[in-house]
Amino acid sequence: MSKLGNLGARLHRGEVGYDFVKNRKIWYGLSILITITAIVGLAVRGLNMGIEFEGGAVFNTPKNTSASVSQAEEYAEQASGHDAIVQKLGDGSLRIQVAGIDTDAANTIKNTLADDLKVDSEQINAELVGPSWGEQIANKAWQGLGIFLVLVVIYLAIAFEWRMALAAFVALIHDITITVGIYALVGFEVTPGTVIGLLTILGYSLYDTVVVFDSLKEQTKDITKQTRWTYSDVANRSINSTLVRSVNTTVVALLPVAGLLFIGGGVLGAGMLNDISLSLFVGLAAGAYSSIFIATPLVADLKEREPAMKALRKRVLAKRAQSSAKGETDVHDDESYTGEPEDDAAPAVVGPRNQPASRSRGRGRPSGKRR
Repeated sequence: MSKLGNLGARLHRGEVGYDFVKNRKIWYGLSILITITAIVGLAVRGLNMGIEFEGGAVFNTPKNTSASVSQAEEYAEQASGHDAIVQKLGDGSLRIQVAGIDTDAANTIKNTLADDLKVDSEQINAELVGPSWGEQIANKAWQGLGIFLVLVVIYLAIAFEWRMALAAFVALIHDITITVGIYALVGFEVTPGTVIGLLTILGYSLYDTVVVFDSLKEQTKDITKQTRWTYSDVANRSINSTLVRSVNTTVVALLPVAGLLFIGGGVLGAGMLNDISLSLFVGLAAGAYSSIFIATPLVADLKEREPAMKALRKRVLAKRAQSSAKGETDVHDDESYTGEPEDDAAPAVVGPRNQPASRSRGRGRPSGKRR
């Protein structure tokens, strides 16, 4: 067995592990800091909305255009009087986006760009996009997001409990806020591909969280019938038992997305891949983080406020103190919780039973026919 596989088996059995729940305040603080940074970036810089949402025109120049990106950007801004976004594609052509212009202005800009770039105006392809189309996409995206969140909360509240539903909802909002904030800080253009990527990461983040919740629900079924572990202890074991699986799933998902983002968008110059790959990359990483460091510790926090769990914690701590006073080994450290209640009854005696001798023992059985 590989070292990673051996580590995963030991984590699952509870032989080793990290106390995520005990150090939850550190992770809460880190998440709050990142979230505040994302919100400030969103408020200060705002989102760089694509022409699909603001309306405008896209000009595609012929292959192997000699002008650089900075030169084409300067030409487009001088011709239109608006900010322009220029991307150099893999075949050497340029994609020039200018927002807030109409059809007449687009034709004028097209001719001016042809003169500045020293190409035939017929070789420049101009496409007009109205703002109403992007507005419809944005409205549908918000509606889909709202319906998704409502259905998720209802399902988790029924399948698990309301505390887990609330924790999953907080984790999803955490992931969305960080992803949108990173977009604002980096300055990438927000396109319909960005919206698709944003909706995609919600399902992944929720899937990773539900895996831990399912393990936690199974292990805490009869937790109040024992006095060895608190709810936080079992929650921490649930995280550790699925830790290697979560890490492996996240790494496998991030590798192809990183290829799209850094190689496809950065090296090959396919700028349109950045729209969806950045949201996927940031969202997948944030989703894996929130499922481990935010969702389950938050559930443990909420559950520990229940009277039954408070009473359980008192019994567990009292038993541990009693064991320490007697110099006994703490069962909390060397055994794993299986979710089964403790059996306080005396163990059954194993072996042959002592039965009374039969009264007829030693007497011969009469033989022959009865008369």
